[in-house]
Amino acid sequence: METREWAYGVPQVSVVGDGYCFPYCKELVVKKRIKGLSNALFEVFDPCDNIILHVEGGVWNFRMKRVFRDASGFPVLTLYGKQSLTLWHKWSAYINEESPSPEGTNNNSITNNNNNNLLFTVKQSHPLQIKKDLNVYLADHHTLSNNNINNPMKKIGAPDFNVIGSYTSLSFKVYKGHRILAEVKHNFTLESFYKGKERYTIKVYPEVDYAFIIALLVIIDENDTP
Repeated sequence: METREWAYGVPQVSVVGDGYCFPYCKELVVKKRIKGLSNALFEVFDPCDNIILHVEGGVWNFRMKRVFRDASGFPVLTLYGKQSLTLWHKWSAYINEESPSPEGTNNNSITNNNNNNLLFTVKQSHPLQIKKDLNVYLADHHTLSNNNINNPMKKIGAPDFNVIGSYTSLSFKVYKGHRILAEVKHNFTLESFYKGKERYTIKVYPEVDYAFIIALLVIIDENDTP
């Protein structure tokens, strides 16, 4: 049974939505199953073994697409990933099942619409890194380029969040400044790997958006997939 120690006066960190924040630590389990060459299913379970989120998707317009749905199947979040020629892995997160506009689009109304639905972008801290480190930028810390709204977001200042990974596994921690937001442990075994099944255990700290943490987990996992 999950032990709930309520935290009071802790600033809320809401990215996807306030409904994914709780005033106590939340323990979650994520199970991944391979469904094809470019398709994987992630299922998120609470301590009572109820599915609270699932993530699926494939390749869309030569980009990785991952759609997050709640237990009733309603789309919550969509991730689009792309690997550039410089080996930087870049991801953009949109609310619900929003799609980015085609490259080269200069329509201001489309640009503004995508800007309103963009939640955050994620980029590797270094293109040839060994550790799985990521920099995360919220949408309101970006300026959209009129030439290509999919790629360049001009970063303003330091990242809003940092993902600090491991040298030897896909385990990682998420920070906002010096505040730790979540810890993710990759429970890797050779047997589970060969069966196309993997498992993560997650500790989300009080008032932290767990859907946001799951999104970062999916990005870390996908970046490690050849």
